[in-house]
Amino acid sequence: MSNFNIQIEKAGATWKVRVAGNIDEDVDFTPYMLNGPGKVEFFLANVKSINSCGIREWIKWVNTAGPAEVLYHECPKIIVDQINMVQGFLPASGQVVSFFVPYYSEESGSEKAVLFRTGQEFDNNGGLRPPMVKDESNHEMEMDVVEAKYFKFLKK
Repeated sequence: MSNFNIQIEKAGATWKVRVAGNIDEDVDFTPYMLNGPGKVEFFLANVKSINSCGIREWIKWVNTAGPAEVLYHECPKIIVDQINMVQGFLPASGQVVSFFVPYYSEESGSEKAVLFRTGQEFDNNGGLRPPMVKDESNHEMEMDVVEAKYFKFLKK
């Protein structure tokens, strides 16, 4: 059985959906159909893994939101990778509001995931304003991604 959890908070026409755990062949979205809201906000920081079966089920599930506005918040790297590679993982009406970018320090070997937010570290026209990030020893860290590939979804 999959280590997976969904919590849905319904506030009028807006549903906040918190997804945690592994999205794989054992996931069952059936009890969580999204038909009805005008806006669905997904909070994805606690998604740990996703495989090809999980991707297929995710796309089918997200499409149950129909014409609703779909927003993705706090996307970890594994979700950003799917948005970039898999057509329909982010619906046509969807938008990424925030996502994590991995940073690395050669001096200390430390890693950090930094949250990028719309209107602050990026805009929806593909513009980036990466922050200066330092590790615990005050060494400057650098983004640990290939920028042309990782930020591709911002130009769609």
